[in-house]
Amino acid sequence: MAAEIVSATSGVMNPLLGKLTALLGEEYKKLTGVRKQASFLKDELSAMKALLDKLELMDEPDPLAKDWRDHVREMSYDMENCIDDFIHDLGVGVADAKVGFVRKTAQRLRRLGRRHKIADRIEELKGLALKANERRLSVRKLNVVSIVGFGGLGKTTLAKQVYDKIRGQGQFGCTAFVSVSQRPDMTSLLSGLELKLGVEESRRAHEVPDIIDRLREHLKNKRYLIVVDDLWDQSAWDTISCVFAEGGNGGIVIVTTRLDDVACGACHDHHGYIYRMKPLVNEDSKRLFFSRVFRSEDACPPQFQEVSAQILKKCGGLPLAIITIASLLGSRQARSRSDWESIKDSLGTNFAAYPTLEGMKNILNLSYLNLPLRLRACFLYLGMYPEDREIMRVDLTRQWVAEGFVSGPDGADLEEVAKSYFNELINRSMIQPGEENMYGEVHSCRVHDLMLDLILSKCTENNFLSAAHGYEEMERMHGGNYKVRRLSLNLSAGGAAIPGLTVPATGLSQVRSYARFGDSKYTPPLCRFKYLRVLVFEFPEYWDITIDLTGIGHLFLLRYLKVSAGGGVDIDLPVEVKGLVHLETLEISCDSVQSFPSDVVCLPNLFRLILPYETGLPEGTRNMKSIRTLNCSGMGESSVEDIKGLGELTTLRELELYTSYGCDLTEDGVDALVSSVGKLRGLKRLRLCCEREGYDDQLESLPDHPLPRIEVLDLTWWQFLRVPQWIGGLRCLQALYLLTVQFSSEDVRVPGMLPSLVHAFFRVVDIPQDKVVVGTGLFPALERVEFTSYKDATEFLRFEAGAMPKLRTLALWFGLGRWGGATPVGIHNLLALQQIDVRVSGIYKETPPPVAVSFAFDS
Repeated sequence: MAAEIVSATSGVMNPLLGKLTALLGEEYKKLTGVRKQASFLKDELSAMKALLDKLELMDEPDPLAKDWRDHVREMSYDMENCIDDFIHDLGVGVADAKVGFVRKTAQRLRRLGRRHKIADRIEELKGLALKANERRLSVRKLNVVSIVGFGGLGKTTLAKQVYDKIRGQGQFGCTAFVSVSQRPDMTSLLSGLELKLGVEESRRAHEVPDIIDRLREHLKNKRYLIVVDDLWDQSAWDTISCVFAEGGNGGIVIVTTRLDDVACGACHDHHGYIYRMKPLVNEDSKRLFFSRVFRSEDACPPQFQEVSAQILKKCGGLPLAIITIASLLGSRQARSRSDWESIKDSLGTNFAAYPTLEGMKNILNLSYLNLPLRLRACFLYLGMYPEDREIMRVDLTRQWVAEGFVSGPDGADLEEVAKSYFNELINRSMIQPGEENMYGEVHSCRVHDLMLDLILSKCTENNFLSAAHGYEEMERMHGGNYKVRRLSLNLSAGGAAIPGLTVPATGLSQVRSYARFGDSKYTPPLCRFKYLRVLVFEFPEYWDITIDLTGIGHLFLLRYLKVSAGGGVDIDLPVEVKGLVHLETLEISCDSVQSFPSDVVCLPNLFRLILPYETGLPEGTRNMKSIRTLNCSGMGESSVEDIKGLGELTTLRELELYTSYGCDLTEDGVDALVSSVGKLRGLKRLRLCCEREGYDDQLESLPDHPLPRIEVLDLTWWQFLRVPQWIGGLRCLQALYLLTVQFSSEDVRVPGMLPSLVHAFFRVVDIPQDKVVVGTGLFPALERVEFTSYKDATEFLRFEAGAMPKLRTLALWFGLGRWGGATPVGIHNLLALQQIDVRVSGIYKETPPPVAVSFAFDS
């Protein structure tokens, strides 16, 4: 038998593994915690040793591998020393049967203290082993998987499912999902990737080479999972691939594309794998089709079985075609077989055998032709947004209302009607659902690129809107037969140098909606848009530029204005806006404005006001009698008088208030704010993220029965000593976010009696000495609960039988190294539980985390 290779590193690794094995033996069977840690370390180190042995056979390992090898060697020495100390302190093997009782007791007490120190040291070494294992994983090369197939096969859906599943396993330190599209703006795309990966903000130049350098530096020595969706040409991949450092760091990149040569090109220089998607087989097609039409796979009535088989055959196994037709038929389920036959005949005869883009568009066109007339304009309006854009529901529905597309009976809330339109388009599969909120409501959407092609063709056919991606397209549209009614510009910076570009004033005077995207600095003068109802400006971050928006003061028909800009962009607003008597939504999301018009409080129809960052409440806030939604991030800059004025805004339904860094609320400001909140009887959503000068408890003593209609209450930045008793009276409350110093069984009973509470977030500063008992019958409607503490929250939780009968997700978040691996007592009593989400993070005891439900706190 050949002798085992013994090198400088394995020479210390082998004895260490032997001692860890010994700790797992009978002699130490009573030391449960130590044996568990020893088993973990042995498994981790055994995996490392296998790679170490391979490295010893290499002539010249790369620098990353050398660094990892040296790190493991030194760590192994420290681990062996720790275990030697532990075994010595235990005194195992020493015959102490004759030692007196008092002496033995004293020895045990001394050993107990040493054991705690040793246990802490082993816990530290356990963390080192995990980090070393991460380094081991980081010396794999970059792997690229290309998913290729015809449009509508479900490439993006597959990539998203794989991405979500792998990301949820916590194996990757960096993850991102980016869409490229047919006309990628590489500056915006790579800047967006920076944002998703959490690259530190920089004021340096934001040219493509600079961004690539920063991304490469950020991804160096990290394991990452990145999806590059909807790649259309090799040149785009050549640019994007520069982000991934040579040599690789154990990263995985998933690419989706329709084109074989692009898929091959993406995999050519890497450890690549090409997955060619195929149409669904007949059984899978039937399962998808019937579940969409009849909400069950086995519920197809006999009279529809034959025609269903013929329709499925014509869909050719394409998921998008099947879902589109099934959604159409599902909305006509009560109609006759002849309707189904008519739809089947309109699908054509050759699509199944020869799927083409035109054939797919024909199928999508059927769904458009069967849309109710009330939805058609809303559907076509999606063409205002660029390809692969995530579109927020609240933006879209408010734009529909502003354009006059939404109608209802007198007194109806048009935003709620518009929301029903949005949901119907989702149910008909005309738009794809995006993220969901805590209640399971879809609050964003995307448009499939094939569906967007259909939308834009219909828009051209009906002169509904004009979308331009270049200056040549702009000039052509103004030379057309019809005036431009709605205009979407998504221009790249490359076209800014085109000389002599002039747009006739008559070509813009009839525009009703104008949306501007991209990073070109060109924008038509606002004075040309006489009849504008909707105005959307989206500027890239880190521009060193001032945007002149003073012209909006003359847009007397304007109903909706949203401006989004990041650092470096300065917005110049008009001094007066009192002429905008129809304005309903004013949202200025940017870091810097020259000044904010003070007469905004005079606008008679202003329903929603989102103030710029660090801008205080406008003077005369109490005069905004029509306001329903108010967001202010500059409460520290607001006067006490205007904070008091909030209490007179009886129409308020949503209120979000923040303080900017270094501008805390004064004691008088806190008193005024608490007084105002107590008067807002119509509020449905309240979020207070306000730092105060010193600790105060004013909000704990609100008057009896405050906020009777509140549905969402977010107070994670307002620290309480205990759970306020008035929370127990919020009968309509569906979501609660709370930060408390202490937490007891009595505290948990206060929100536990609420009948409508669906989601709860509890941030606890001090771990209680006694168990917090969640008793029988508490939280009858709760579906998700999150407990966050710097220490181990499992130490103080106990669930009784019958508690939280509808709970599906239990989230437990701890500080680094604080979780002992246990679960709360009585967790088996949570009969509806489907998921336990455990997060270990670097949160600080003094600083509560943000409360976005999907936010993950990585180490």
